[in-house]
Amino acid sequence: MVENQRTAPPVTDPSQGAVLRPGRAADPLPSTAPHPAQSSSVPLAGLAGGVAEPVEKQAGAEARLSAPDDGGVGEAGDAPGDDNAEDNVEQTLAHSRQRQLRLMLRQCDRILLMDFEQLAMNDWPDNYTLAAARRSRDLWLFSALLAALVFLSGLTGFVPAWVAGTGFGAFVIILLLGVPSVRRIYSASPSYLDVVMKRQRMLRDARAHAAHLEGNEGLIWQCARMADFNPALKNTRFSNLVRLSEQRALARHLTRREHVRMYLIYLLEAEKAYDRVQKAFFEGNQQAIDRGWQGVAAEPESRT
Repeated sequence: MVENQRTAPPVTDPSQGAVLRPGRAADPLPSTAPHPAQSSSVPLAGLAGGVAEPVEKQAGAEARLSAPDDGGVGEAGDAPGDDNAEDNVEQTLAHSRQRQLRLMLRQCDRILLMDFEQLAMNDWPDNYTLAAARRSRDLWLFSALLAALVFLSGLTGFVPAWVAGTGFGAFVIILLLGVPSVRRIYSASPSYLDVVMKRQRMLRDARAHAAHLEGNEGLIWQCARMADFNPALKNTRFSNLVRLSEQRALARHLTRREHVRMYLIYLLEAEKAYDRVQKAFFEGNQQAIDRGWQGVAAEPESRT
């Protein structure tokens, strides 16, 4: 086969360019052959065109392949951004809610100082005890006045002297029976004066305790903000208490036991609302800790 290639006749066609044969030198070209630059430009141009076309096709294919990938990366990049924005909004709302709950707890924490026994006044003398003591007092006054009249009648000679003397003795004994230390010897029931004084003392203590709870800000007025956690605080029967508390004049208007009992009922309802607010605050704090919101999960400020 090598011999056939070596014995092949030379090319005499002038239109054909130089042909390289393996194993031999190029055939001589006639004088009419084109310029070497022109002859070499044809295959170079063809080679360049042949190479450029696959390169362009490959670039177009890469562009088509990269377009979906870029779009996928862009969508995947937008999703974390949306999640972060939504997380920031939730964190802001949680921080605002925790701040409001913390403010409620701080403003109404004096409700924990409530003395139920002092405001309930369970030892309050009832009306029957007061009426019985009044009846005993009236009987004592009538007996003392009758004995005094008998004695004075004897001084005028209207009655015998021994009757006047008896009246005088009875008058002295009746007066002695009115002395508290002597009266406790023969009777365990309180006197009318004792009942009245006990009522006044208990009412005075309750008013002092209410003034201590109200402070300078007004406890009832501040606890009204917790009405969302206990709708009973919105009852219209408490409107006067809230108004007086806002005016810092509630304690001195508690002049009757009914007023103190109404005040106590409101405090009990406010205490229920306080417990619910505290529970909601702790739940929100725990949720913030679980989600890693350090700013929301801050501890309540220390009381001063």
